[in-house]
Amino acid sequence: MTDRRLIAVEPSSRPEMHAALTDAVQAAGGTVVPPEDARALIFADPGAAEVFPAILAAGPHIEWVQLPYAGIDGFGNHLDDTHLWTCGKGVYAEPVAEWIMAALLAAFRSLPHYARATRWPEQFGQNLLGARLTVLGAGGITESFLRLIAPWNCQVTVVRRQDQPVRGADRVVTLDRLSEAVADADAVIVALSLTDATRGIINRTTLAAMPSHAWLCNVGRGGHVVTDDLVDALTTGAIAGAVLDVTDPEPLPDGHPLWGLDNCLITPHVGNTPAMGLPLLARRVADNTRRWIAGEDLIGTINVHAGY
Repeated sequence: MTDRRLIAVEPSSRPEMHAALTDAVQAAGGTVVPPEDARALIFADPGAAEVFPAILAAGPHIEWVQLPYAGIDGFGNHLDDTHLWTCGKGVYAEPVAEWIMAALLAAFRSLPHYARATRWPEQFGQNLLGARLTVLGAGGITESFLRLIAPWNCQVTVVRRQDQPVRGADRVVTLDRLSEAVADADAVIVALSLTDATRGIINRTTLAAMPSHAWLCNVGRGGHVVTDDLVDALTTGAIAGAVLDVTDPEPLPDGHPLWGLDNCLITPHVGNTPAMGLPLLARRVADNTRRWIAGEDLIGTINVHAGY
């Protein structure tokens, strides 16, 4: 009989993360063992995708793999139908949704412009109250954001792959109607998983379809935006501005044109920081470990063929 309590937590290259996830497995009734003895793997370093194949290969009995982030960048090529795969879907939704709120308020109140001012500037801005917002993606981040934004009485359109309703959204459209969905938006918020279908989805065509007063907020992945097209749109005034927590390339190099634009505010991928996210991830690992041992459905399963 397979002992589901035998779980590997690898690699140990991030000691704080490794310790927290090891504690989470043990608190949930698991026994931490080397990969060769394990029936499951908790991967403990999102930045070490290059060592993942060797660790997985060392565990011929591993059936379940838990990846640490909601996005599976760097791991997509390893997905197969042999293992059960889970990731951090929904784990970081609350802090990332908070970032979206901060980004919208900063954008609408013109903080990127004012923060660079060296003399008393002209007054301008707009209210978030009652604004028209278009959100790309319908996952946990969007779910949390829709709850936070509800008191502002915004008109929210959600763009998603499937034509299914989203609680809290006023309208749902599919990706093929993206240009229509952004045409009347005061802000467009990118909260998608990065797949072949969504890479470069914010491009010259999409930016041209947005109103000139609209802001772009990207908390998904840098690869969702064609950076050169965004620079052109910001430089020419095709859109009002952008608030970016992710960029392509990332980190954004010194001297890149985006740094010099007073209608662009960049944060260094802090929608969820390690300090914010590790306790949330540990909770998810503990929950999934309990479920795994009990033979119950796991949270955050990956659709291998969809890539998220």
